[in-house]
Amino acid sequence: MHRVTVIGAGVAGLCVARALLDRGAQVTVLDRCATLGPQACSWWAGGMLAPFCEGESAEEPVVRLGQEAADWWAAQTRAVHRRGSLVVSPARDTGDLARFARRTRNFRRLESQEIAELEPDLAGRFAKALLFESEAHLAPRAALQQLRVGLERDGAVFEQADADPEALARHGLTIDCRGFQARAQIPDLRGVKGEMLVLSCPEVTLSRPVRLLHPRVPLYVVPRGDGVFMLGATMVEGRAGPHITARALLELLSAAYALTPAFAEAEVIEIGVDSRPAFADNLPRIRRNGNLIRANGLYRHGFLLAPALARMVATLIFDNITPEVMDETAT
Repeated sequence: MHRVTVIGAGVAGLCVARALLDRGAQVTVLDRCATLGPQACSWWAGGMLAPFCEGESAEEPVVRLGQEAADWWAAQTRAVHRRGSLVVSPARDTGDLARFARRTRNFRRLESQEIAELEPDLAGRFAKALLFESEAHLAPRAALQQLRVGLERDGAVFEQADADPEALARHGLTIDCRGFQARAQIPDLRGVKGEMLVLSCPEVTLSRPVRLLHPRVPLYVVPRGDGVFMLGATMVEGRAGPHITARALLELLSAAYALTPAFAEAEVIEIGVDSRPAFADNLPRIRRNGNLIRANGLYRHGFLLAPALARMVATLIFDNITPEVMDETAT
């Protein structure tokens, strides 16, 4: 039996632990914090399982590998909602919607009446939209908690520790899934700052994520249920500071107002800022140096790509199959 230590209990670490456990490994998960919370980048995720929408700006592997995500999360948790993704733009920016359509696939074009039937609170707001019917979304915090409960039930051991990957690897197989925390050991890993809001607005009802192609800051709104919505997210190169900028706050709220003025009555109940770990091409990497495997660089696609990343780590260990995201030139 393989005995494996996974460092990091965020989305990458938990998915890797699940994939290894399913292959028969004895898994111990180490994290600097006892429980998931605001210190984890995964805590602030949008949770959109939207590979075709991401194809508007992401590389081809994101679209292809991301198609595994919805089924994987649905098999592991009860947090997945399969209602598609809706993309809209203000009337003055219909060129942005046409450009988005040219760069993506697997959508259906909607007219004003169809938008109103799908999302009544957007009635009369938009003349055209794109509906990506096969896409899904989940509640990230619930999904991670349920994933951890399942891992513990099936024998994974969780310990609180500020672990040293190199030291652990001298004694056995170790998977480093610490995200941006690993930047000191991964020189080409960079941080992309993301800022997001959680709003309470019972006056608004949306049943699926809505992306607004706003000219200044593209906005996505993800329903969390009970009148709660996640608004995101900025993408700023560099390490995140502890607070949201005034500009980001104003732009996110103004974009939400452009989606529907009812958001003017919303209460801001959470503000999140964190650094997404990314490499130069915004694609993940698996790197191996003896007993130490580093799986990192999920960028803004954590929940979308973590299942595929975990599968590839497991096949590397158990089947000696080199993953397509393997970087054999770096250690």
